[in-house]
Amino acid sequence: MSRRIRCLPAVGKSVQLATYFAAGSALALTSASALADPSPALDRFSLSAGAYYVDPTFRVNANSQYGSYQSGDIDRDRTALPRVRAELLLFDSQGLSFDYFTYKKNYGGAINRTIPLGTGSTLNGSGDANIQVDMASLAYKWWIGQGNDVFGIGLGAGYYRAKIDVNASATLNGAAGTFSDSYSEKTWAPLLELGWKHAFSKDFRIYAEASGVKKNWGKVTGHIYGAALGAEWYPLANLGIGADYGITRIKINRDGGGAINDANLDIRLKGPSAYVKVRF
Repeated sequence: MSRRIRCLPAVGKSVQLATYFAAGSALALTSASALADPSPALDRFSLSAGAYYVDPTFRVNANSQYGSYQSGDIDRDRTALPRVRAELLLFDSQGLSFDYFTYKKNYGGAINRTIPLGTGSTLNGSGDANIQVDMASLAYKWWIGQGNDVFGIGLGAGYYRAKIDVNASATLNGAAGTFSDSYSEKTWAPLLELGWKHAFSKDFRIYAEASGVKKNWGKVTGHIYGAALGAEWYPLANLGIGADYGITRIKINRDGGGAINDANLDIRLKGPSAYVKVRF
């Protein structure tokens, strides 16, 4: 049984968000000279581009016409995920923050094993899964503090798109069968961000941050949580580098439809990120 759902690419949505963000940045920068100097921990505008070098752990639980399947934790090789971030200070203590990254991986052979069905039978199965999760967030942030330490609270929306393709073959009691299933879901969900920045100087800072996106309505539900601790250094006035160590948890639940009746996808990412940064 096969089912395909078409959807707009997440990259196009991210380009739109980046365009709106850039337009707002240009408008804000034209009036920046009229504002007082912000905390040394903040920039009027900064843009970071780099990669999230992660050590992923993958788990899937599913109920199908053949029975239940639990993969257990499957550790995969390290991989680099492209990531873009930006911050814009609209006033001396308020602004916008934007973040985008994508996770795309083929788990070929990840489900090659004998599966106990709990009915006294076993299912000898093999297959592969293609998984892609795109995440973009935009939040309005309030920064508390004027000295070298500032604390941020952000409210906004996170956009995520999850796409999973599964192809498998199985033998049960001497009878062979195959199935393939695909689903894709994109949605907006409420976002909460928390942050702290400390400036040793205008050119060297450390920071800690956490964010969460949660959706608990509809056929596909889930959450994406993340936290990171890092530092940034500007050897030149407008050009610098940044690095942090982060943990991301992606959990998506699907209820009904297709050859797989319901499924739970759990991806845990942990590792360092490195960026090239520009500021104005």
